[in-house]
Amino acid sequence: MRSDQIKKGLDRVPHRALLHATGLSKNDLKRPFIGVATSFTDLIPGHVGMRDLERFIERGVCYGGGVPFLFGVPGICDGIAMGHLGMCYPLALRELVADIIETVANAHQLDGIICLTNCDKITPGMLMGVARLNIPAIIVTAGPMLSGRFNKRKLAFVHDTFEGMARAKKGDISVEELSCLEMEACPGQGSCQGLYTANTMACLTETMGMSIPGSGTALAGTAKKRRIAQVSGERIVELVKQNIKPRDIITAKSLENAIVVDMALGGSSNTVLHLMSIAHEAGIDLDLKTFDRISKTVPHITNIEPAGEHFMEDIEYAGGIPAVLKRLKSKLNNTLNVSGQKLFQIADKAVIFDQEVIRPLNKAYHKQGGIAVLYGNLAPNGAVVKQSGVSAKMMQFVGRVRVFNREEQAMQAIMGNQIKKGDCIVIRYEGPAGGPGMREMLAPTASIVGLGLEDSVALITDGRFSGGTKGPCIGHVSPEASARGPIAILKDGDTIIIDIPNRKLEVKLSKEQIEKRFKHWKCVEPKIKTGYLSRYSRLVSSADKGAILS
Repeated sequence: MRSDQIKKGLDRVPHRALLHATGLSKNDLKRPFIGVATSFTDLIPGHVGMRDLERFIERGVCYGGGVPFLFGVPGICDGIAMGHLGMCYPLALRELVADIIETVANAHQLDGIICLTNCDKITPGMLMGVARLNIPAIIVTAGPMLSGRFNKRKLAFVHDTFEGMARAKKGDISVEELSCLEMEACPGQGSCQGLYTANTMACLTETMGMSIPGSGTALAGTAKKRRIAQVSGERIVELVKQNIKPRDIITAKSLENAIVVDMALGGSSNTVLHLMSIAHEAGIDLDLKTFDRISKTVPHITNIEPAGEHFMEDIEYAGGIPAVLKRLKSKLNNTLNVSGQKLFQIADKAVIFDQEVIRPLNKAYHKQGGIAVLYGNLAPNGAVVKQSGVSAKMMQFVGRVRVFNREEQAMQAIMGNQIKKGDCIVIRYEGPAGGPGMREMLAPTASIVGLGLEDSVALITDGRFSGGTKGPCIGHVSPEASARGPIAILKDGDTIIIDIPNRKLEVKLSKEQIEKRFKHWKCVEPKIKTGYLSRYSRLVSSADKGAILS
């Protein structure tokens, strides 16, 4: 065992003494050492229930014949971090999480690891960490939140809080109703109820084989989630004995499966960044063109919040990810799952309980998948849009530019009724390096929807969008403004051409006009000059490369 490095031989007497000091017996030293990386925190609704799941993971590890060791991993709630300095940190946290997984597991020579996670950047960070480590590993996601209830209506976090603010300002709902929504939209533990980044990544983690079947949609706080936690604990010991490692499971084919399911579900555009970063850690080449190629061949078969009327609980009751795999089997590769089963076995055993929630391919909500990649003189290296959340009338749009160098400036203009029909809001210097941290623009996009402008106003940024975003919102524009991307030289009144069906994003300027503007261009000063974010800004790659640290 790997852990023999710290527990066998005469020269390991000091090491054993320290291990005995933790309460281990001599018999414990004969068993596999299993790390349990837990991101429990009281700060995140998706993580507050993890103390319970830790118990069941520990129980499973012990039943399987291993010794569990819990250690902590930090977490950030993207929703609480939204709209202020805090949003510079979540994407940067992803790299910290990966580094912590590597550091603790290697320093203590753990034989295997279970990662208990849920919310947005923590899950991909843990996947990056285990792919880099390449020791036996299982990911346990803590599960989606139930929908809220108000006046017999189901509530969702984004629709009934972020969009609710703008509806209240517009006068569509009262301040008293908004106060009720504030109290009822998030009824308890779990990741937010729609197909936002946390739930999308949980579904894709299961699809690529790194979670026990059913884990991705099993609801937070349920007995099913407890059982999955315990089975994961038992199974990790078997993976150690069989020497099955993450890179046996995270392969080019399993990542392709994840993209197929992502497109079919209409998942968060953030998954483009995360899947590319996981591929990088696993030594696999994955680029933007792969996402767009798959999107053109995979129909969008679910209609989940924020773009649709269904919730994660509806997907769970319709059969979960195994049912989605069953529906998509003809488009998938027969790859390995940590359970020991192959994907086709899982799909064949699944039952689709609701034909409307998980539609047949020939009755899809859209003929193409959820994400499209656009190119043009405004985004030479690509930009990303969640096309499943864009109405038919906005798939092609010509608008006049309104430029802002910070999200806060744009938000002030939106809430101040300064944005008019036909405007194309451009928020720049919010990329991976320029932000730094590539902030999510959920507050502006939700406010546009709440004000009823989603069918007449577009938004473009070198930052990114929450999985909760809907409407013609194009992010990940590469190169970013601080890297001398064309988005840096846009001016108020320029004409932007968005053509999603033909994958184009252009500004109506000639090459000579763009070059002339760059002669007078000066990059804005870095917003943060000290601490972790300053170091991150200097090291991070562009969005089209996954915003990884070089």
